[in-house]
Amino acid sequence: MIGKQGRMGRSYFVDEAVEEYLGGLQAAPGSCVTGLLAGQSSPQRDFVVLAVQTPHRESEGQPKASKGVSPLDDIDVEWVTEHAKQVSRMLPGGLCILGLFLVTPPELSKDAQNALKRLIFAMDKYITKGRLWELSEEDVTDRVTLHICSKTKKLVCKSFDVKDPKSSAKPADWKYQTGVSSSWPMLTCSVEVDLQIPVTGSSSDNTDKCMKDGLRRWAKQIEAACCLINGRQALDDSEFISGQKKNPKTTNRQTLPARIIVSDEQSELDERSSALVQVCSGSMKVRGVVHCRAYIHNNKPKARHAAQAIKRDIINTVCSRVEMFLEDLLINEGSQKGLCSGQQALPRRVFAPMPISGLSVCDYMFPDESTADVAERLKEMLDCETPEEGIDTSLESNQLFSAVSGSEITNSRDDDSNKHVISEIQDGTPKIQKAPQYYAGVAVAAAIALLATATSLLYFS
Repeated sequence: MIGKQGRMGRSYFVDEAVEEYLGGLQAAPGSCVTGLLAGQSSPQRDFVVLAVQTPHRESEGQPKASKGVSPLDDIDVEWVTEHAKQVSRMLPGGLCILGLFLVTPPELSKDAQNALKRLIFAMDKYITKGRLWELSEEDVTDRVTLHICSKTKKLVCKSFDVKDPKSSAKPADWKYQTGVSSSWPMLTCSVEVDLQIPVTGSSSDNTDKCMKDGLRRWAKQIEAACCLINGRQALDDSEFISGQKKNPKTTNRQTLPARIIVSDEQSELDERSSALVQVCSGSMKVRGVVHCRAYIHNNKPKARHAAQAIKRDIINTVCSRVEMFLEDLLINEGSQKGLCSGQQALPRRVFAPMPISGLSVCDYMFPDESTADVAERLKEMLDCETPEEGIDTSLESNQLFSAVSGSEITNSRDDDSNKHVISEIQDGTPKIQKAPQYYAGVAVAAAIALLATATSLLYFS
């Protein structure tokens, strides 16, 4: 397939909302504007439904000195790739970062392609690092780059195969359409997560490795699980939602329930075949219910493609929250400040509609945050205004919790149908006098737990 892409080039069908957004961007003389392109890939073509410029980076202290004679040399690659990672966390199943755009004045057009190539490879390497699911043979590895002259509005669209470091730019078609994603069906499901991961050592690097190894084993189970969509098993090349007609003017979106069923027999077989004995300083338990959703393009998708999209969203949302946990752990490692100050839970997933397209994006809201914080983050990361009342916080519950050392966590809500995203400390050293109950942030709690050879429980709502 990669060779075929190389000969033919790819076509990108782009929503008119993206055209309007890009048309409003201007690069001042001697400067440039970078940004992301997001959407969905299919074997035949890609669909672009979102464009968002890189937000301004607030620098501490003195501004950085110029690296070269051209503003293109001063593009903050680290910040562009970090923005891509943050936005990729906000995308539900089926959607991904497809590429980058660069807006320059005419005098910088000559060197724009070299800058875009440098950025596209750096971005893909960064956002795919630590990814838990495996690429299939059908996954498209071409990424799009779009150069826009701010004066003439001329577009130059090319693609690169990011899995080939020696890949050269290939011409690509950039076509605007109305309502590209308006009739894409949406899959939804809630999945219970319950896994325990042994941790050896107390350093953050070791914790990171143990958590990722444990999550990788769990992710393989999700990938191999049976998927039911609308009550029917989705695993073959049959057309997904046969008989559905594509109509760009249609705004009705089908919502289809999905279920993921992991075979107990297969799980037990996997555990027996990979059984080993190891000395552990503690363990972390990831437990709870997560809400997932995925969008499927209507360019003759296969049933197994739909199953793949919802499975990957399950894996991505759990992985994202664990990454947030580990990032906090790294920041707070060794710190004893504020151990008794309050309590904190891992974030719950909330959803908000994208302007015009009607597709949803997600964010992760901590207990001490409000919908105003989410709206502010969406503005910064996605450059869009989102009314607070449009943010759906009802799909995952996350209230305050009460914890008793050595016993089950109890829910402070009257409705205990959903579990919370929390961290509990349990003393694992009997010779040490039992410590008083601490209420701490997840990162600090985990640090204590590991140093005291404890067990940390992370509950997802």
